[in-house]
Amino acid sequence: MNPHDLKKILDDLHHQKLTPKQAMKKLATLPYENLGFAKVDHHRSLRIGMPEVIYCPGKTIFQIKKIIQSMNRAGHSVLATKLSKDNFRKLKPSLPKFSEYNEVAQTLVIKKNKHRKRTGLITIISAGTSDIPIAEEASVTAQLLGSKTETLFDVGIAGIHRLLDNLEQIHKARVVIVVAGMEGALASVVGGLVDKPIIAVPTSIGYGTSFGGVSALLTMLNSCAPGIAVVNIDNGFGAGSMAHRINILGDSIETE
Repeated sequence: MNPHDLKKILDDLHHQKLTPKQAMKKLATLPYENLGFAKVDHHRSLRIGMPEVIYCPGKTIFQIKKIIQSMNRAGHSVLATKLSKDNFRKLKPSLPKFSEYNEVAQTLVIKKNKHRKRTGLITIISAGTSDIPIAEEASVTAQLLGSKTETLFDVGIAGIHRLLDNLEQIHKARVVIVVAGMEGALASVVGGLVDKPIIAVPTSIGYGTSFGGVSALLTMLNSCAPGIAVVNIDNGFGAGSMAHRINILGDSIETE
C-alpha cells in the first residue's frame, strides 16, 4: 500500500465506486500481514516512502516465497537482497515473469511501476572490481526507489589517475556512494575532491588484517574529509536507500 493506492481507495469510496465492505477488504492487510514466521509491513510505504525489503540470509525458500507473494498481493514492488543464485533458481518457478535477478548484486527486483521516471543522479564508485557486488546492490536499490544512477568501477587509490580522469563526471552527481574494501581510503580521497554528500560503504574484501571489513570501516569513520557518512560493512542496500533520500531532496529544492 502506497499513498497513491490509498488515495484511490478513498476517492473510489467517496464517489461510491467501492462499497465500505470492498474498501475494508482492500485495507485488510494494513498495517501488516501476519504470516506466522513474519509480519509483513504493508504500511511502510505510507510511513517512509519505500516498501519493506527482504533480507534473504537466514530465511528458507518457503519463507521468502510467502513474503514475496504477500507483497505482490498488496501491490508493492519487491526488492530481495543477498539472494544467492542457487536460491533464486529454487524460487524462480513461483515468481512473476517480469522478475529481474542481478547475479552480481544478488538482488531480486519485481517492479510494480515499470515506467516510473527516475530523477537526479547518484554516482556509485567502487575501489576495486571485487567491490562491485556491493556497488551494484546500492545501484539496484536506488534505481528501484526512483533515482538515476551511474557506476564507476575499479578506480581505487592504487592507481589514483583512474579516479582523477573521471572527476568531471563525478561532479555532476547530487550524491556520491564510495564502496571500498582493503584499507577503505578511497572515501577520504573522494571527500577531499568533491562538494557533494558522500556515503561510504566498507566491504569485507581484503587480506587477513582487513578483519572482514573492520579496517575499512574504521578508516571511513575516522576520515578527516568532511561530508562523509558511513554505513555498515557490505551494506549496499543501506547506502542506496540513504543516497536516494538525499537525491530526491534536490527535486523539491529545484521546484521552490
